[in-house]
Amino acid sequence: MKVAIVSPEFPPDIGGVETYAFEFCRELVRRGHAVTVFTLRHPGGEIDLPGLEVVPGLTFAQDLDLRLFDTCKADIWHVLNAGYAWLALSGRPTVVSIHGNDFLRAYVPCAPFSLDRLPFFWRHSDRVRELLRPLWLRRGHKLLARALPAARHILANSRYTETVFLERFPDCRGRTSVAYVGVSERFFSVQRAARGTSPIRLLSVSRLSEPRKNIDLVLAALERLKDRYAFEYIVAGDGFLRADLERQARHMGLSDRVQFVGRVSDADLMRLYGEADLFVLAASIVPGSHEGFGIVYLEAAASGVPSLAARLAGAAEAVGAGKSGYFIDRPDVESLCLALEAFLSGTIRFEAETCRAFARRFTWSNVVKAAEDAYRTALE
Repeated sequence: MKVAIVSPEFPPDIGGVETYAFEFCRELVRRGHAVTVFTLRHPGGEIDLPGLEVVPGLTFAQDLDLRLFDTCKADIWHVLNAGYAWLALSGRPTVVSIHGNDFLRAYVPCAPFSLDRLPFFWRHSDRVRELLRPLWLRRGHKLLARALPAARHILANSRYTETVFLERFPDCRGRTSVAYVGVSERFFSVQRAARGTSPIRLLSVSRLSEPRKNIDLVLAALERLKDRYAFEYIVAGDGFLRADLERQARHMGLSDRVQFVGRVSDADLMRLYGEADLFVLAASIVPGSHEGFGIVYLEAAASGVPSLAARLAGAAEAVGAGKSGYFIDRPDVESLCLALEAFLSGTIRFEAETCRAFARRFTWSNVVKAAEDAYRTALE
């Protein structure tokens, strides 16, 4: 089958949806499909995967993007961000994957036309672009109400995401299913580091651009525990909140316990998982944003690392209680302090192989098989 993928989020960019898009496309190719990916242009060039055609050039302007899509003759079109669901209005057989934030508050702008139509001065004015972006974001969000019901099928990354989606778009009822996400096989090969008498190592992997990830609350909880337990806390990821979080750690006297390592390579990420004893990410639900699933919880589990998460949104499905981690019901300092103390004191423990066994339930083969079923339904 010839499959056209539309995904503005794609490697070499880093993130949960980027990982989803790459692994999904790789599995499609492995299963014998001819796959073309339309994505943004990346300054450093595009990734090279045998059997995958990457076409950079998405502009967020419908006229130019439709012209780009016209260069491809595909059997099925699969949009990996709800912001591009408007493609279904063009008459192409379209399947849409939804992750949560992409339909809660569309962050992909949707302009009806390119600025190339404007006079030269306005076309190159940063001020004009700054003024128009919020307008195109609002337009894209409003367009979802017409575009999503026009899709042949919609794949959700969790039961929670599907439930929230249908509350907002009831006209799509009967044309949704849950495909979940997968975890790359390479994480199962992560070698566990011999810890010996080393301090317990805690790890968070997250973009530091969303306050709801609650890294600040983890720091506040660790401040209460620093005089009673030996630990190290590694935070991998970058974003505008990083400087404030680093200042918070210094102010709390955690400078010698907390290390912000920024954006890391795949090899370094696997090393960090191999050295970690507990993965910590207790995200909140806020208006317009939630943890649709959380691939990082599966990456940790596949690496033999249990997770501490908030029993909220898709995270409740990404962590197996008592198998690959444990939960707090509310992401606040008191709850985090009690939960972290239970692990640091040895009251609660997990086996690496039990974590890995839970993660093995989530494969990209299963995700793509669910998509293939949706493709067949869409083409009937």
